[in-house]
Amino acid sequence: MTTTDTADQIRTQLGQMGQAARAAARLMARASTAAKNRALRAIATQIEAQRAQLIKANIRDMQAGRAQGLDAALLDRLELDNPRIDAMIAGLLQVADLPDPVGEIENLRYRPSGIQVGRMRVPLGVVGIIYESRPNVTIDAASLCLKSGNATILRGGSEALHSNQAIAACIVAGLRASDLPETAVQVVGTSDRAAVGALITMPEYLDVIVPRGGTGLIERVSREASVPVIKHLHGVCHVYIDDRADPKKAFDIALNAKTRRYGVCNAMETLLVAEGIAAEILPDLAAAFESRGVELRGCERTREILPRCLAVMEADWTEEYLAPILSIRVVTDMEAAMAHIARYGSGHTDAIVTEDYSRSRRFLTEVDSSSVMVNASTGFADGYEYGLGAEIGISTDKIHARGPVGLEGLTSRKWIVLGNGHIRQ
Repeated sequence: MTTTDTADQIRTQLGQMGQAARAAARLMARASTAAKNRALRAIATQIEAQRAQLIKANIRDMQAGRAQGLDAALLDRLELDNPRIDAMIAGLLQVADLPDPVGEIENLRYRPSGIQVGRMRVPLGVVGIIYESRPNVTIDAASLCLKSGNATILRGGSEALHSNQAIAACIVAGLRASDLPETAVQVVGTSDRAAVGALITMPEYLDVIVPRGGTGLIERVSREASVPVIKHLHGVCHVYIDDRADPKKAFDIALNAKTRRYGVCNAMETLLVAEGIAAEILPDLAAAFESRGVELRGCERTREILPRCLAVMEADWTEEYLAPILSIRVVTDMEAAMAHIARYGSGHTDAIVTEDYSRSRRFLTEVDSSSVMVNASTGFADGYEYGLGAEIGISTDKIHARGPVGLEGLTSRKWIVLGNGHIRQ
């Protein structure tokens, strides 16, 4: 079989999946909230029942990943252990308990003609999701798409192929038990990269694409897709410690923002510290970071305070490390911190630690990121923490969905008009 033949076959297969998804989307759009919730709870039951099989499948992926030389951050994202399975089940149940946005009518009002005009929330239709490493994304994506009345086609990374297929079997069983179309959630069964190229160029079947993964994947999808894309490209998150910060709060927030997990998009990659508090706070923070194996790279002023700190390079300021590496810059004040964020930030998540109310309000207003925080770790930029139940991804684009994308981000609004024989004069 030639490469061309393989690509043609994959496109044919995905076309068939797209047709099935279109048909399922029409059924899902009219599914009742009760039916969707039954499906979510049935999938949770299947995940619990198949826990041992899920772990067994994931072990195969982990072994293959180690053999392929995946780094520690990628292996962490790939692992599916009992706590993460517990989180998947909790996420399904949490989404089931969330209000259903579909069918909500907003701002229904009379016009001078006598008609009533409003806007109704409706599903997007068919959502394609392309992601890497994390098998729990399969459940997050499926649960949010189901609850928001969408059909979805999921294409996970090759490194999680066995885990994703095991999860897909649980989803299909839950849908079947709930009398919803089994093709409402379809997981692509090939690891061939041609599947990505086919999926993102099928606007006749897909209404939106959500890429979740590394820069290379998102850049490719953004460049080649003929389907609208919900995305964020980088997660260069900042914490700025103001000279009016509480030192204890600053220490705890900065340490958590970096070391809670390294391989996540909401991890702090650059620490900005006001020069008025730098000498007080940086030595203790550096010791804490170094005890956890974090490599520190600092500006000239930082290295005067922390002589063992490596010299930062210009490229570091825009780097999403996803690893135990941290860039540090001492800045004159909040103005300089905001200027740094405006120049080097990715629009994902940025935080200020300060006890000054006026400064915190200015930071919230002027920092143009999808999530802006005061006296809190960037680690909170997450669908679960925002009460979304789960998230389909993070959007840093200025479109209908920005920040963590949950149920409302997977719906659109259409105008509705109610009349009683009204005709336009």
